[in-house]
Amino acid sequence: MSTKKTPKTPAEVLKSLELSGQEDLDKQIKNWVLWDRNEATLDQVIEAVHDQDWQALRVRLCNRIPFGTAGLRGGMRAGFDSINDLVIIQTAQGLAAYLTDSYPSIQKRETQGVVIGYDGRYNSKRFAQLTSAVFLNSGYKVYLFNRMTPTPFIPFTVSALKCLAGIVVTASHNPKEDNGFKVYAANGAQILPPHDKKIYDAIMANLEPKPSSWDLCILTESPLVEDPYRQIYPMYYEMLKKLLPPVHLETNECSQLRFIYTPMHGVGYSFMREAFYQARLKPLIPVPEQKDPDPEFHTLVYPNPEEGREALLMAIKKAESEHCTVILANDPDADRLAAAELDPKGRWKIFTGNELGALLAWWALENYRARTSKPDVSNCIMLSSMVSSRIVGAIARAEGFTHVETLTGFKWMGNKALELQAAGRTVLFAFEEPLGFMFGMNVADKDGITAATHLATMACHLRTTRSLTLIEKLREIYDTYGYHATLSSYYTCEDPELIEQIFERLRNFDEDLPGTYPKCILDGEFEVVYVRDLTKGLDTAYADRKARLPMVPSEQMITFTFTNGFVVSLRSTSRDHKLRYYTEICALPEEKEWLELDDRLHHMTDAVVEEFYQPNVHGLIRASQFDMQ
Repeated sequence: MSTKKTPKTPAEVLKSLELSGQEDLDKQIKNWVLWDRNEATLDQVIEAVHDQDWQALRVRLCNRIPFGTAGLRGGMRAGFDSINDLVIIQTAQGLAAYLTDSYPSIQKRETQGVVIGYDGRYNSKRFAQLTSAVFLNSGYKVYLFNRMTPTPFIPFTVSALKCLAGIVVTASHNPKEDNGFKVYAANGAQILPPHDKKIYDAIMANLEPKPSSWDLCILTESPLVEDPYRQIYPMYYEMLKKLLPPVHLETNECSQLRFIYTPMHGVGYSFMREAFYQARLKPLIPVPEQKDPDPEFHTLVYPNPEEGREALLMAIKKAESEHCTVILANDPDADRLAAAELDPKGRWKIFTGNELGALLAWWALENYRARTSKPDVSNCIMLSSMVSSRIVGAIARAEGFTHVETLTGFKWMGNKALELQAAGRTVLFAFEEPLGFMFGMNVADKDGITAATHLATMACHLRTTRSLTLIEKLREIYDTYGYHATLSSYYTCEDPELIEQIFERLRNFDEDLPGTYPKCILDGEFEVVYVRDLTKGLDTAYADRKARLPMVPSEQMITFTFTNGFVVSLRSTSRDHKLRYYTEICALPEEKEWLELDDRLHHMTDAVVEEFYQPNVHGLIRASQFDMQ
């Protein structure tokens, strides 16, 4: 330990940079001390210099949090690798510069501007205000929601007010330590490549914060700032009601079905309450401990509806005390939907994303026919992503509408849906396995509020007109269109190089024949017939071996199709350090051996995991399987 006087103030830190002896690190320490005006995060860096913790400083200051199509997401702490005031300002400055280049018209920027919202997490409001200050100082009209807002309201506002972009400060269902910065384009959908790269380049060209970027007085002084809440709130619910035909509103009003609801300590309750009022459903019964926004998420280990029963334990307890049979749940920013129903044997069925996708796809078609009295659905479209169940495709083939498959993520589905709508097609529904649902085109992204309203309306319709539960209707859908058994889970891995090694091994499975993928599992019992590698743009199902979906070299993404119809997709992204797998096997409607199909699915999934990931699994931590049956 050096005997030199340890730095206590920013000025002293700058004078003692020779302590590290590392030129690149010293430069970043200097930048942070000169640029950061947040006392808490500035003190973190000063304290690390005081302790001569050069390793921690190098991690935090010599790495930068990536900006991708989902924007930013990460832990809140000091450092260019994290989420904090300085990084938010840098990101906002870069985005503002990028938009200024894209929209050189001053009038357009001053009239259309940007919309900015935030959730209930720690620092979300401040990050939204700092972002607003940057845009106001850059000459933009800013529609800043002055209260916590569900994420779906941001893309809705972009479209409704014809904004140039939308920003929401949220980390969705991440742990309480995280936050994020999500960007929507002028079409109301999430940004796509290469715009993320261009925005990142603009951020890197605008790293030094302008003094005005820290001054929040402009929020009360500028004539260009406006709260859009009073305008957008009634517009959103008016559009929601237009997707509900009068006959279903009447059924809702007569139904005695009640619903337990949890927003998981997020922003959803008041917005869901209004949705139920507009849809003439019985008032929601909230889980009281989870009803209000709470950045601590104090009753949940993970505020994530994908965690299944663990995330719904308090909702189940409340449902049993109220003698309710259906539970609805949104994640903290209310863009995802989870649901559960009590079966006749008194057990709670936690629906998977694929099961809710099947139910809502059927309902979207039923709802459209009731709303328009058009039996011809040949112009209609439904979408799902490549890692989701193929049940929508089966319904499409039987009913005569078109099913479109996209890459993973609503950024792809939302933009594709807008493209199809512009071409004159009627987009009814889109879904993705991780509990994301887009009902109609009011929001070109997943929307847990609209999805929950339609699921509740469907439940009332089924109970009133046919005395069916959601569970029974799901079985009926499988009886009609074929049983679709699915599984998904993931490994966590903090070593990106290990994940890359695993995928490269799959691309060179035969050591003697580079470029050869696995051909079978279980010593030839099940053979691979097609391989689709979207990282490389390969699809062996086509004669030219070129993938029809876009190539995504920045992500790992391989799908294997076996001769018996079993499909497994393996993927990983740099954002979440997870190696995910999704498997599915389907039966024709006349094939009723569902238990046998389930057994085969588990048997083949275990074999794929064991044979394709070995010998590398010792470096991974496996999560529990989410059984999607």
